[in-house]
Amino acid sequence: MLRRKFSFTKLLTDTTCRKPLISMTGNSIQFKTHNIFLMTFRYSIQNRCCVLLFALLISCFNTGCNAQSSKNGNTSGQRSSTQKFMEGNDYTIYQRVRIMDNQGFTQPAEAYSLLLPKGWKHEGEIIWIMPGQSCAGNNSWLKVSSPDGKYALDFLPHKILTWNTNQQSMQFNMSSAGQSPYCAFAQPVGAEQYLRSTFVQELGNPQIVKVEPNQAVVNEMMPGVQKTRMELMQYGAGDVQGYASAVNAEVKWNDNTEGFVLLCSVVTEMTVPNMYTGGYDKSFTTAITKKTVFRYPAGEKEKAKMLFSSIMASIHSNTSYTDAVNNFWLQTRQQKNRTHWEKIRLMDEQTRQIGERAVAQGNQRLKDMDNQMRSWEATQSSSDKMHTDFIKTIREVENFRDEKGTYEMSAGYDHVWSRGDGSSFVLSNNPNFDAATVFQDQSWKPMKKVN
Repeated sequence: MLRRKFSFTKLLTDTTCRKPLISMTGNSIQFKTHNIFLMTFRYSIQNRCCVLLFALLISCFNTGCNAQSSKNGNTSGQRSSTQKFMEGNDYTIYQRVRIMDNQGFTQPAEAYSLLLPKGWKHEGEIIWIMPGQSCAGNNSWLKVSSPDGKYALDFLPHKILTWNTNQQSMQFNMSSAGQSPYCAFAQPVGAEQYLRSTFVQELGNPQIVKVEPNQAVVNEMMPGVQKTRMELMQYGAGDVQGYASAVNAEVKWNDNTEGFVLLCSVVTEMTVPNMYTGGYDKSFTTAITKKTVFRYPAGEKEKAKMLFSSIMASIHSNTSYTDAVNNFWLQTRQQKNRTHWEKIRLMDEQTRQIGERAVAQGNQRLKDMDNQMRSWEATQSSSDKMHTDFIKTIREVENFRDEKGTYEMSAGYDHVWSRGDGSSFVLSNNPNFDAATVFQDQSWKPMKKVN
């Protein structure tokens, strides 16, 4: 019988598995599936039809491979679609960080909290300087930085400046006051003047690119200024005036970095009679607060705006903690005032003239100290809305709501997701991004933008 040789390969191929099911060389044929050879035999031209029929059976046998591979192919495509989202580019995860007071109470107490991008480092402290010590009151600081150190946020301690037009009183105060990094003797100064004359030196003398007043923050500060005035008048002060100012600034350093700077100033002015001259003296207390610096690489201003505004708008004070701290200092001042007047009442008639002079000096000193303490209280009780008002001149904020409440987020993001715990958020501008799919966690829900 005449035999004919053939020389061709890949007669049939599973396109999904990408492997030949049948290969022919010469007058031999091999059937395989999933890299396992099923059989090899020789054939003649007469049984070629049988070979083709058998090949069809083998192809049917491998239908499962096609279906499974197609399924795997879809999963791979879906996974690939998920993996294309890059954290930091397509979305940013924010987690709530709680700043604790480890000194003032029997147990650590939360002073305030804020949202930080996932992985950012932070360290800070709530400082207590107890009554009877120089510059008594509360202060705090916080340092935040990105993992690569390119972005840094600093909340710097507040500072109290005191001044008096009575030089004898000034000399007495300066000689009796101890050293403190949080208090100094200096003439009253507004926010912009302090920024240009003092604060830039503390920051390494960057170039000031732009300075803008922030009237919204000033409006938020005025109720506190009025409260200070009323309390001081209760302690015997006559004419009390208060002035507030706030600025937003942009600066540039020589190391190819730039930054946003925020700053507040509250000046309290008291007019008191001078019993020795028959005239009047003025004392001033200036509280420099909200000293905030956000530093970022040059050329990344827009990204920095979104990060900075998101963090600042997320700051929440613990009202229970703030009330407890303010009440402590209020009671301290009231007790000092009662003790002061009790001593006066016990003086006898023979020493009254000497006592009156001592009282005049004591009253002046007391007013200065009370004003200092009240200034510290003002820094603790500032409205959280000030943080938002500060950054509105940098970038607007918008409100987003989930099932637990409403939160302010940077207007630089179009889509926000929440886990419903008040502590975890994802912000993105990518319309195809879905936090529940990317993180394989159905707890992530889109938040609704509200007015």
